[in-house]
Amino acid sequence: MKNADIKVPPWCVFCGQRVGRPQDPKQRKLTEFTVGTCECGAVYTCDPTGFNIGSAMVEALVYACNDDWDLAWELLPEEDYLTGRLEKYDETTNQVIETGNLDGRIIRGVLYFVRLHKNITEIKARVEAKAQAGEGGAKGGFTPPPVEPARDPKRQKKRATKQLIAELVVNRDIDGLVDILFDDIRTLRFLQRLLYDPSEDNRWLTAYMTGQACARLATRQPGHVSDLLHRLFEACADSAATNWGLVETIGSVVAGRPDIFGAFTRHLLPYSRHQSTRLQTVWAMAEIAAGRPDLIRNIPFYNLFDYLDSPDPDLAGNMLRLCGRIKAVEKLSRIRALLDDPRPARYYFQGLPVTTTVGALAREALTQIEQAQGEPT
Repeated sequence: MKNADIKVPPWCVFCGQRVGRPQDPKQRKLTEFTVGTCECGAVYTCDPTGFNIGSAMVEALVYACNDDWDLAWELLPEEDYLTGRLEKYDETTNQVIETGNLDGRIIRGVLYFVRLHKNITEIKARVEAKAQAGEGGAKGGFTPPPVEPARDPKRQKKRATKQLIAELVVNRDIDGLVDILFDDIRTLRFLQRLLYDPSEDNRWLTAYMTGQACARLATRQPGHVSDLLHRLFEACADSAATNWGLVETIGSVVAGRPDIFGAFTRHLLPYSRHQSTRLQTVWAMAEIAAGRPDLIRNIPFYNLFDYLDSPDPDLAGNMLRLCGRIKAVEKLSRIRALLDDPRPARYYFQGLPVTTTVGALAREALTQIEQAQGEPT
């Protein structure tokens, strides 16, 4: 076999055209695959190990549906879409190695392709156009922060220490935190360590500052923020470790850049079932919903409505904040029933505690819902 026949550029299994190297998706996720798009309309994901084909299949289908999980699960193979795979793909060289071996390395990579049928593609395009136009306010009022100015490569870089990062957080110096973050990415790990603080107020402040700093870092280096989210979720799943501050930090980071990290939202939902993280999860959902209520609406969140009846006024109050931001018309009668509830309720806003009453939060939620309906309050 000639060498030219051993190594060839990857091609689309549907149209035969060359396809480019898969790239990190714009919207980062908990389980990530690199993705790409062919000119014929097919999309593909890369599994460099060949051991995660099932996950790659799901990722390709959801990516083809513009990350609309509900739409993806409604589609039927063959009837709604076609699939194909290209094996012996080497992600490092972006080539298909026919022999399955390159310089002693076994090549097991797979490109998994999905192409929607034309009528489904048109439905997806119409949904995208409607979302971009902001019809019904589905996308909320989120505006990405401006891209951070490029740092002078000749500058003297700052070195992060735990004490320095702690001082910046206490002083709420976001600009200083972002500057040192671009110089020393270890800053993210120091911020994570600050969460292990017995003071609840300190943990919430650290969560807020981390979210604000990551929102600006993500304008140039979203990969580092994605890595942080993965570490936070891994720490949450560790039954032998405390989860102090982790859920609220995840919520702050996702709320800061829901356009990039919105796909992490659905992975927060399981933590609403545990008493130790229930309040933090509802708060995180409310923060994300402030800019992107559609991210909450696109996950099976309805069990959260039960927390409106919680004996814990803080949990009920944070649930009311969430209901107002997602325009929960389903619970209008229950929200109205809480208008005269005098119980004190506390939530955190920009890292600081705010004390109010359940009734006041019910009135705020009712106003948001009625304004969305065009009714007088």
